[in-house]
Amino acid sequence: MGSHHSDNVARAVALPDDRGPLSYTVDAAQGPVRLRYFAPPAHLRAYFGSLYYFTVSADRYADVTRADVPQLRLMLEGGGDYHFQDGTVMATPDVCLLGPTMGATRFELDRPARVMGISLLPAGWLALYGGDASELADRLCDLAAERGDAYARLLDGLRGLGEDADAMAALCWAELGRLTRPLRPATWELLAAIDAWLMDEGSPRIEILAETTGLSPRQLARLANKYYGAPPKLLARKYRALRCSARIALDGESWQQLCEEGGFYDQSHFIREIKHFIGLTPHQLQTEPSAVAQLTLLRRSLGGDVAVLNRLS
Repeated sequence: MGSHHSDNVARAVALPDDRGPLSYTVDAAQGPVRLRYFAPPAHLRAYFGSLYYFTVSADRYADVTRADVPQLRLMLEGGGDYHFQDGTVMATPDVCLLGPTMGATRFELDRPARVMGISLLPAGWLALYGGDASELADRLCDLAAERGDAYARLLDGLRGLGEDADAMAALCWAELGRLTRPLRPATWELLAAIDAWLMDEGSPRIEILAETTGLSPRQLARLANKYYGAPPKLLARKYRALRCSARIALDGESWQQLCEEGGFYDQSHFIREIKHFIGLTPHQLQTEPSAVAQLTLLRRSLGGDVAVLNRLS
C-alpha cells in the first residue's frame, strides 16, 4: 500500500531539503514527493493548523493519508480522485474542502501536481464553512462553488505567484485572516475542553468530559459531531491511533508495548485500529511507511507553533 516497496526502503526516507525551513523530500518509487510546512501567525493559531506546499512530479501517483482534521486544498496544478473508507470515490475540485476523515483515505493523482493545503481546526471549520462537520465527514466539496468566489480568486492569486512558496503562504494567511470571525466565549471553552480530553493518553472516558463541561453525553455527541465530525468515542479512538502511529514511526517505540499501555483489547485489536485510521499496519509504520505517511507525521516538527490538536500525531 502507498508508494513504497520493500526494496526501496533504504532510500525512501523523508529528509530535509534545500527548499526552505521545514521542507522535506522523499525519493519514493514513483518519483520525488516534496512537502514544506508553514506555521500559522499567532492570531490564527486557534483556527488553523499548519499550511503546507505539496508537490509530486510523477505522471501518476497514489498514496494513503491518515484520518485527520478537515483540509482546504487548493490545486495549483494536477488533479485526481479521493477513495474514502466506505468505497466512495470523489473527483478533486480545484478548491477542495476535505471534511474530517475518520479512517485512512487513498488518493490518486493522474498528472504531476502542486497543492497548497491548510489544516482546519474546529474554529477554522466554523469560519470557512460553518456547517455540521459530520455531514462532510469522509467526503469533500467544491468550496468555491458552495461559499462564493473569494476562494476562486485566492486560487488564481496563488497560481500567479509561480513556485514562490513563501509568497503563497503569506497570501493564504492574509486571506484566511480576512475570513475568520471570533467565536462566542462559550464555544471557545467547549472546544478547549474537548481538545484537552482528546489529548488524554489511553482511552479517555466520556464521563470525564461530561463532568468538565457540565453537558450530558447526548449533548456532547451532538456538539462533537457538529464541530469535529464524529461523536466523542470515535474521536478518542482516532486520536489514540494517531498518537500511537507517531510514537511507532518517529520515536521508534515498540508497538507491542504501546498495545499494552493504550487500552487495546489485544494485539489484533491494535493492528486493526492502526490500519483503519492510518492505512498502514504497525509493522509497515516501522519498516516501510509510505511517503505521505512520513511527511504527514513530520507535522510534529512544528512544535508549539501549531495547536496541540494539530501536532499531537
